[in-house]
Amino acid sequence: MSDDSVLVHMTGHKQSKQEYLSEIASGVLNYYSVETDSLDIVVNGDTARMIGRSRVNAAVYGGGRHTWRLQMDSQLCKIDGKWLITYSKASTY
Repeated sequence: MSDDSVLVHMTGHKQSKQEYLSEIASGVLNYYSVETDSLDIVVNGDTARMIGRSRVNAAVYGGGRHTWRLQMDSQLCKIDGKWLITYSKASTY
């Protein structure tokens, strides 16, 4: 993730990279497993769009452990020779 990356959760809540990683570290977001169903990537020069569909097993924001069918629609940019996610939006499928 780029330092200025933004994640939009399926609830519409927007988070910076720092907020997202902090919530993982503090146990607010607990991810247990991910099973990928599909992954599509389209590259256009130094930018790319990646759409992944996965079944994510997690316990988040004090709720119980569940499996969600999530689609992540992400924008990436090649920065200093590395592909970094600059924006991601989660939704269900």
